[in-house]
Amino acid sequence: MTPGKDQLIWMYDKMVEARYYEDSLAAIYMEGKTPKFDIGSGPVPGEMHLAAGQEPCAAGVCVHLRADDTVTATHRPHHAAIAKGVDLNRMTAEIFGKKTGLAGGRGGHMHLLDPAVNFACSGIIAQGTGPAVGAALAARLQGRDSVAVSYVGDGAANQGAFHEALNLAALWKLGVVFVIEDNAWGISVPKAKSTAVRDNAVRAAAYGIPGVHVADNDTLEVFKAAGEAVARARRGDGPTLIEIETYRYYGHFQGDPELYRPAGEVAALKAKDPIDRLTKHMLESGAATRADLDAVAAKARQRVDAAIKFARDSDYPAPEEALEHVFA
Repeated sequence: MTPGKDQLIWMYDKMVEARYYEDSLAAIYMEGKTPKFDIGSGPVPGEMHLAAGQEPCAAGVCVHLRADDTVTATHRPHHAAIAKGVDLNRMTAEIFGKKTGLAGGRGGHMHLLDPAVNFACSGIIAQGTGPAVGAALAARLQGRDSVAVSYVGDGAANQGAFHEALNLAALWKLGVVFVIEDNAWGISVPKAKSTAVRDNAVRAAAYGIPGVHVADNDTLEVFKAAGEAVARARRGDGPTLIEIETYRYYGHFQGDPELYRPAGEVAALKAKDPIDRLTKHMLESGAATRADLDAVAAKARQRVDAAIKFARDSDYPAPEEALEHVFA
């Protein structure tokens, strides 16, 4: 399975948008937090987990999805949210804690919810696996061929909720695609010191479902693996487990001193950047010209800049609004 021109341009667009978004947030997050780091200060208080480098996991999967499909993401969710079509203005306002945000500023960046495009994420490790199975079951009961995609990190593959979800999805042959974003680190713990198997895709065999490992953050290989998995799910043939070997350019969270990372690791990863590699493929294959890609990138940056302006210009909620839309 190879992507067509329109699919390549779509993936490039979403990857560039996500990268520019994350890099922009990285700079904004540090406003008011220097010279002494204070997690509660600045326009974006609290923790911030960025996914720069992991763009193929989002674009290469979501290019196959429809609006009625469901995506559940991790605590590092922005790239997947962008690829699924979450309202960028309202998502950014949510991250800034503004009343125009997806949850009125209550959820922050780890708890984004946009029912209009069936997207949700959570700061709890592996928490999205169960809701994804539920969404796939709902589609089955309603006679729809909608699928669900559940993103988890490599650390989440060691959580009980992950295995319970795989088991039930396999047992009932539900249309779920489980995607492990293996960025080699579970916070500061390397995968080799936390996981008994080298390749989490082999765990699919325990549930009688296909397991696919995608090496080296390859956007085209992600596209292929995800396309086959989504098609299998739509046919009613059951779930697939995909593990994507991806990269994390930033720390586990912003402000992370990253003392655990080997010297030169990030530079080596950036030397084989997935956006650069996709650009090279598109230019050499004739799928796009440099002018085409520059125009796409310019529009993507404009969307991000507009969303950030929207968030900065929006009002904060009144203190008494904190008690609205909650269970007493």
